[in-house]
Amino acid sequence: MSVQPEITQRDLRSRSREITDAIQSGQSVTVTRDGHPIGQLIPLRRRRRFVSRQEFAAMSRTAPGIDLDRFRAGQEATADTYPVDPYDR
Repeated sequence: MSVQPEITQRDLRSRSREITDAIQSGQSVTVTRDGHPIGQLIPLRRRRRFVSRQEFAAMSRTAPGIDLDRFRAGQEATADTYPVDPYDR
């Protein structure tokens, strides 16, 4: 288990670029004021863009079934039947 680095509130103000770069690269930081921890800065989880075919198939097997008639009825109820043509003047 690694120890999370601590920075002072003043460091956060004066070295914000350096600190945010470290957070963006995966480092978490504890911010202190008067020697007491007041908060944590943590990197956001990155969303995956790719799901393998095997992973998709595994997720699909456990997904709830879809009633196609209810799905289509819902689509029809919410669809805009008279779309506005952005090129119509």
